[in-house]
Amino acid sequence: MNFFSVVFPQNIQPLLYNCREDVFTLIKPGMLVTAPVKNSSKKGIVTEIVNTQPSDNIKYIEQIHGYEPLFSKNMLKLLKWMSEYYMANQGTILKNILPKEFFELSSSSRKSKNKSNISELEFHKKLTESDINPIVNSFFKSLKKETYQSYLLHVHSKDIEYSFSLKIAENFRNIIILCPEISIAEILYPLFKKAFGERVCQYHSGLSKIQKILSIEKILSGKCDIVIGTRHAAFTPLKKVSLIAVLHEHSSSYKLEKIPFYNVRDVAVMRGYYEKSVVLLSSISPSIESLHNCISGKYKLIKPDININRPKIKIVDTRFSHLIKPGISKLVIESALNSINMGNKVMFVINKKGYASIMHCNDCGYIQKCINCGTPLTVDKKIHALKCRYCNYSLSPLPELCCRCNGFNLQLLGTGTQRIQEDLESATGFKTMRIDSDIVAGKKVLKSLLNSISNDDVRLIVGTKLMTNKIITLDEFTKAIILNADAFLNFPDFRASEKAYQEFVSIADKISSDGEVLIQTQMPQNYLYKHLKKYDYISFVKEELKRRKELNYPPFSKLILIKFKPGNNILDRIEDIIKNTNKNIQILGPFKSTVKDNDFSLLLKSSDRKSLHETANIFLEAFKKDKKNKLLINVDPLHI
Repeated sequence: MNFFSVVFPQNIQPLLYNCREDVFTLIKPGMLVTAPVKNSSKKGIVTEIVNTQPSDNIKYIEQIHGYEPLFSKNMLKLLKWMSEYYMANQGTILKNILPKEFFELSSSSRKSKNKSNISELEFHKKLTESDINPIVNSFFKSLKKETYQSYLLHVHSKDIEYSFSLKIAENFRNIIILCPEISIAEILYPLFKKAFGERVCQYHSGLSKIQKILSIEKILSGKCDIVIGTRHAAFTPLKKVSLIAVLHEHSSSYKLEKIPFYNVRDVAVMRGYYEKSVVLLSSISPSIESLHNCISGKYKLIKPDININRPKIKIVDTRFSHLIKPGISKLVIESALNSINMGNKVMFVINKKGYASIMHCNDCGYIQKCINCGTPLTVDKKIHALKCRYCNYSLSPLPELCCRCNGFNLQLLGTGTQRIQEDLESATGFKTMRIDSDIVAGKKVLKSLLNSISNDDVRLIVGTKLMTNKIITLDEFTKAIILNADAFLNFPDFRASEKAYQEFVSIADKISSDGEVLIQTQMPQNYLYKHLKKYDYISFVKEELKRRKELNYPPFSKLILIKFKPGNNILDRIEDIIKNTNKNIQILGPFKSTVKDNDFSLLLKSSDRKSLHETANIFLEAFKKDKKNKLLINVDPLHI
């Protein structure tokens, strides 16, 4: 006798069900059904029909929704692959890849209000047909129908990236366009809408519940076959997919930083493989893993031979520069004032919020730490307190005496956005706008700040990566000044140089093409700057790959990060497991987390993916029934 395996959007394995004889032949894999789970009824997806006899009394499917599967066979394959690869059950995967609105489909007649308009695209400097056509023609010549192939488009600017994706979309149906940020999706939507009309819809968390349901219904009905969105859009229920485009493919926003820790860029490639479709990854500075896949022949590289103007990059050596304020050299202030006096605007970037980094006692060397996390407290001048950046613990008012030695000799070390804003206004005499997470309380506040950037009275803005990630373009800004570049490079991560290059080039791409980027550093001899000044990313990658190979880091190896909270004798148990694991697996740790002292991590490293997963599964099984110790498995971590 056959039974139906159903997966629900919750942290449980698929369950087996029976059904009434009169509807038995109507149920197909991929269909949405309602079935009892414990003491309630839940909606789930039928994954397969099996002839395994359950060991206990089997329950019955209560209701079938619709007459056709919502999940195609290829999507069911993708769900199974994700569960195996990211080492999470299918229920957890389903919960994180589909919005809850997917399970609340209704024939709503309410109309969606689209707030986007074509005027928002005025910044988009479309390339001439003679520029873009040779790239497009070359791309189509290499295509083979009904065959999977991944391409990597390495472009000079986001304008080429967007223009290329729009142009090739003319030759495909059933298209998914993935963006790392909602702001990019909202910019591209009206551009595609103008070109393709009602075939286009959006699919991301910024939409209202009604808008999401309407988009899903349009996709299922076939009215929309071009979907633009963020992570969730990779799982849209198109029956057949011919093209998946992943814009800014290097972006860390594609990686989900919670269970099941999937990377939607890699998932998009796997969906393309199952769908036998074309996958187009694109970026100004592609991830080293993707470029290495081109070298190994897995992807095909497209690098347009187009000459365009780009901002000049100038390195400011702060070892020998006069600092008029902590962290700000006289040279960059004079450069900023010159631009402002010419009627232009200037952007300052410092990747640290708050007033100062830490409060340091010059007598005993003590640094005040959070009583919860054990991390140094940062100074927040606005609330006149020391504040924890992780758990929001605050110590108010600011101490006047060292809590260890009662000394008066306290000093504020480091600079954050608050202090930079104060110092810039003092040094230039101009009012400065600040954009960081302390200022931005929500999406509406951020949108209001971004809209006010174009106001004539705004001449200086200062912000963190929050600002640079959310801003699409700053064409009216002719200068960007990166104040603490060394903080990017000195971050304890083997990808630090790669991420720094990507961040710096991204900032350069947001200002006027005839502008200038000034980078303050005490390490001007770093190999990154040699390549950055020439925008020679390929040469940088070649040098970076040599360094990675020596240390056996990705792409020459694979990583799995295991995080856990220790209980009684947990470290001893871990040591016993390590002794009995595959000797080909390099295990680093256990080491304390940088966020909370009671969290520990293990880093598994190997060039053998199968052995790596087998080893991680040993740890997973060892603590599976241990309720006191929570274990998190992060496959291909971006942050260690």
